[in-house]
Amino acid sequence: MSKPVLGLVLGGVLGIFDGLTALFTPEAAPTIMGIVIGSTIEGVIAGVAIGFFARKVNSLPLGILFGFGVGLLLAFAVAAMPSETGKHYYFEIMLPGSIVGIIVGFATQKYGRQALQSAGAAR
Repeated sequence: MSKPVLGLVLGGVLGIFDGLTALFTPEAAPTIMGIVIGSTIEGVIAGVAIGFFARKVNSLPLGILFGFGVGLLLAFAVAAMPSETGKHYYFEIMLPGSIVGIIVGFATQKYGRQALQSAGAAR
C-alpha cells in the first residue's frame, strides 16, 4: 500500500478511536457521534498529509516528528473551539490527536510502500 493511502486508511481508523476517547469526559457523551465523525475527518486529513510527507522524506525520526506536529496542530485547531458550555478541552483533545499523528507517522515510514517510478523517469 502506498504511503499516502496507508496514512489515509490508518488515520481514518485511528480517528474513530480518537473520537471515542471523548467518552472519558462525561460532558461529551451527548455529542459523541459528532465528535467521532469530526475526529475521523481530522485523522484522514492528518493521515494524507503525513503520507505525502513520508513519500518525499524517507526518515523514520522525521516521519514521527512530522506526524506528531500535524496531529498536534490539527487537534489544537479543534480544541481552540469552545464546547457548548464554553470550556476548552485542550489536554483531552490534543493528547490523543498527537498520539494518532505519531502512530501514523511511524507506520507510513515503516510499512508504506514507496511509489513506483514511471517508465519515463527511469531512463
